[in-house]
Amino acid sequence: MPITAERNPSRQRPAESKGRALLVVLENVGHISGLNLSGWAMTVVDYVTEEYAKVLLRLLGAYRRYDRVMILEDADVTNEKMAAALLDLSRKHRVDQLLLVHGQKECLVGYQGRVYIDGHLFNALLEAYSQDPSALDLGVVYGVNCYGATLAPIWLALGADAVNGAVGVNWLPEPSLTLFLSQWLNGATYSESVTTGFRWARRAGKLVWPDKADGCEDVHLAGSRQIVYGRRDVRLFDPR
Repeated sequence: MPITAERNPSRQRPAESKGRALLVVLENVGHISGLNLSGWAMTVVDYVTEEYAKVLLRLLGAYRRYDRVMILEDADVTNEKMAAALLDLSRKHRVDQLLLVHGQKECLVGYQGRVYIDGHLFNALLEAYSQDPSALDLGVVYGVNCYGATLAPIWLALGADAVNGAVGVNWLPEPSLTLFLSQWLNGATYSESVTTGFRWARRAGKLVWPDKADGCEDVHLAGSRQIVYGRRDVRLFDPR
């Protein structure tokens, strides 16, 4: 379903009394780009990567920094459940998101690769936000999904402060995610957290995909390049 981003109401800043929530959208589906895995191997990859992400959040302090952490996993990664979670959390929190899913142009890949998070979600949120800007309170949206840059305009139209996105196929979800979280959860700005994470991930990637003989960057690194979009740079908290 195409995305219709025709309205962008003026941003209403939330009251200082509102807490901070983190919505984690987690569905690996067991797929690794470029590899044709058997069914059992995909199941193992799906389980291990998702459990790793949940452990990582605890180890790096997400549950200490946020007033509430909600994880949508596997069968819960649908348009309807994402919309319900975002609107529910926004009642009492400013909501940051971690999109730990695969992606295609202008959409996310949901449950078992058979569900697409697309205009069904975004148009519903746009409608709610246009009628009442206080109904949706987005902070930052960090994603490791491929083609994340194509979704940046819609997240900004929905009032997000800042968004990142890969320009193409993202081959460096890790160590980018770990490096981002280690910065963000310790008080760095969003832009610094994203760019620092990708800079070090890119250095690691060059060990696998060095520049070509003509000096051009390898296609794997070029597609993984992260861009930061937003109306203002923000921190999760003031580290002073």
